[in-house]
Amino acid sequence: MGRARERRERVLEQLTDLPRLPLGGAPDPAFRDRLRAELVTGPTTAPITGPITGPITGPITGPITGELLPERSARPRHAHRRPPRPRPLLSQLAAFGLAAAMMVASFSTYQAVPGDSLYPLKRAAESALVGLSTNEAARGERELRSAKARAEEVASLLGSSNGGPLVGRTLKDMEESTRAGISRLRRAEPRSPKIKKFARHQQEVVAPMLQQLKRDQLAQAEGYLDYIKGLVAPG
Repeated sequence: MGRARERRERVLEQLTDLPRLPLGGAPDPAFRDRLRAELVTGPTTAPITGPITGPITGPITGPITGELLPERSARPRHAHRRPPRPRPLLSQLAAFGLAAAMMVASFSTYQAVPGDSLYPLKRAAESALVGLSTNEAARGERELRSAKARAEEVASLLGSSNGGPLVGRTLKDMEESTRAGISRLRRAEPRSPKIKKFARHQQEVVAPMLQQLKRDQLAQAEGYLDYIKGLVAPG
């Protein structure tokens, strides 16, 4: 018990004297100089002397003397497209042949006469052009062009051996196109000089045919010429 009391009293004396002890002096001058130099120059790191193979996630403050490896591309290998191959000669020849065939077919259709296999296509194209015209005057001019085409077809049929029965039908189509075109053109342009010009042209084409026409065909052609003369006469 006596030793324990002595130990407790000694501890109490040390605690009593603790407030009177000095708290310590100023830092050492050499320490302050070293601390100031580190704060001014920043942290120092060892130089990098080996190759860098991984990503750099922090700032680099020291010299880099090693080799920087190139970054691998993140694109997959299949992303690189091959340059387009030139079209083979066979494809180019096929395209050229197709274009040439279309041009020949168009020309053949334009030159077709009654009785030819392409003639219905020619008449359908003429009707389509009339329907696609933008105004009444344009439709009338298209109809008159069709009438001129029918007159030329009659002349071709008269020169062939098998054109007899088709002549009368073509003369009828010529008159129908003429009357439709004149009617449309008069509504749009009552005093259009195109009417008289067309009438004179048809007279020059149809009149020489009279000597080659049969009796029923001759009546059709003479009736058509009488109608045309009325267009040419002043009025």
